[in-house]
Amino acid sequence: MLEGSIVALSTPFTDNGINFSTMERLIHLHNGSGTSGILLLGTTGESPTINEDERSEIIRFTKERIKCSLIVGTGTNSTYKTIEMTKEAEDLGADYALVITPYYNKPTQSGLKRHFEKLARAVNIPIIIYNVPTRTGVNILPETVNYLSMFDNIVGIKEASGNLRQITEIISSTEKDFSLLSGDDMLTLPIISVGGRGVISVTANIVPEDVSKMVNYALNNELKAAKVLNEKLYYLSRTLFIETNPIPVKTALKMLGYNMGELRSPLSEMGSENRKKLKEALINYGLLSRGH
Repeated sequence: MLEGSIVALSTPFTDNGINFSTMERLIHLHNGSGTSGILLLGTTGESPTINEDERSEIIRFTKERIKCSLIVGTGTNSTYKTIEMTKEAEDLGADYALVITPYYNKPTQSGLKRHFEKLARAVNIPIIIYNVPTRTGVNILPETVNYLSMFDNIVGIKEASGNLRQITEIISSTEKDFSLLSGDDMLTLPIISVGGRGVISVTANIVPEDVSKMVNYALNNELKAAKVLNEKLYYLSRTLFIETNPIPVKTALKMLGYNMGELRSPLSEMGSENRKKLKEALINYGLLSRGH
C-alpha cells in the first residue's frame, strides 16, 4: 500500500543544467533514512523550470540509484500533455505518477473527472491525484475523488487543501486500499489520526529520518512518541514555508552544505530577514551550530 514518508525532492542545479553529483548525495541520504519514496519533479523540485531533456535525465538517473518507490510529477493544465508526460514516466520506470489538478483553467468537477478518467484509461502506471487549491485555483471535492478512486490505477491522493473536514470525508468515502497522503507537513499527524497513510513532505529534505520516524509512530498508533516528534518538527516545517516553497527548503539545504545551485527564475533568493529566521530554526533543531 502507498504509505509512509515520501520526500518531495529539491532539484540541485548547475549554471547550465542539473547537478547530478549533489543529486546522488541526496538520493543516498534518503536511501539510508527510512524514506518510503522519492517524488521527483514536483513543486519543490521546481518542475515548471525544467525542460524535457532534463526531466528524462533526472528520472533515469534516480531510477538507477533509488532503493525506495519512485514517484514522478507529471501533471499539467493540458490533459493531452499530462498523458504524454505520464507515459514517459511510466516508460522510464517510475512506480507512481503524481498528477496535479489542472491549474489556471479552473475546470469544474465534471472537467476534473474527464481529465483524470482520460489519463487513467491511457496509462497503466498508478496515479496519485494532487489537490492543492492555493496553487491551482481549483479544489477537487470528496465526491469527485470517490468517483475517481473506482479506477484501478487511481490509487491515492496528496491532499494539501488544509481542510480536515474534506480530508475526513475523502477517507471515509473511499475504499481502504485508496491512500490519502498529507500534502502539508504541519498537518501530517492530524491527517494520519483520521486515517491518512503518510505524507509527501518538504521537511523530509532536511530531516528525513525524523519525518519517517514520526509517520511510522503515527501509523503504528504510538501516538505519544509521534506527538513528541511532531512538536519538534512543527516549528522547522513552519519556517520552511515563510516564503514560497521551494525557496526556504533549497536555501536550508545550501546552509547545510549541499551544492544546490540557484533557484531558477521566476523564483528569487530568500530575503535577508527570513534567511536569519531560517538559520535560527536550523540551529534550534540542532542542524547547525551558532558559529556556523
